[in-house]
Amino acid sequence: MFTRLLVGLDGSPSADEALEQAVHLALRFKSKVLVAHIKETHGLSKRISDSGVLLQRAQERVADAGLTVQTVLRHGEPDVELATLARDVDTVLVGRRGRSSPADVLGKTVTSLIRIAERSVIVCGSTPSPMNACAIAYDGRETAQRALALVARFASVTHSTVHVIHATIDPAVGTMVVGEAEALLSLQGVTFVTHLERGTPGEAVARVIQQTQCDALFAGAHVSGEGRRSAVTVSHAEEILLHTDIPVVIQP
Repeated sequence: MFTRLLVGLDGSPSADEALEQAVHLALRFKSKVLVAHIKETHGLSKRISDSGVLLQRAQERVADAGLTVQTVLRHGEPDVELATLARDVDTVLVGRRGRSSPADVLGKTVTSLIRIAERSVIVCGSTPSPMNACAIAYDGRETAQRALALVARFASVTHSTVHVIHATIDPAVGTMVVGEAEALLSLQGVTFVTHLERGTPGEAVARVIQQTQCDALFAGAHVSGEGRRSAVTVSHAEEILLHTDIPVVIQP
């Protein structure tokens, strides 16, 4: 898994952070890295960058790490083009847009990418993470189940401990929900710890991550509505991203 990585670069510091996380992940999985820069075909860009120089620097960084790298320049809508490129990779790494406002944590492009991509999207932190201790925000829904399957595969390869986090006001119901996660992880032979927490999911996850020093979070993306009016709720990851600075692996 994670043997083919896609990184979206736009010249921003957060995109550079995503590239560094991709290098760390690629070294661990001996991955091939595809670095893409999408030039928008309409509208005025607030950031003027030389696409050739941007991609060349990224290529040199990845190659210097001893990894196989390919670069691609495309024109169009960044979310659409990245989603198209994602069909041939295992996951997409992007930077987070803001760290002070819930409405700006993901940004429009990343939110749309999560909605339309057929692969997981890793929203990276400000520093590369070894992703040794993984948490999952688990609510039992379909996308959370897919995120659980992904983290189980990841942990079985990396020999990581998985912390299953569920926020609930009813411990009995919560025990039933996390019981499903425990069963799957047990079958996979994965070491895990479960956490039944009070409070909102965002608060609960952030609290457990701080207590356990987890350095990666897996979560499911919940989409409501259709078309351009659809909304993405990433298991309260927007709130979590405000309280943590670790990569969040979002499973559609």
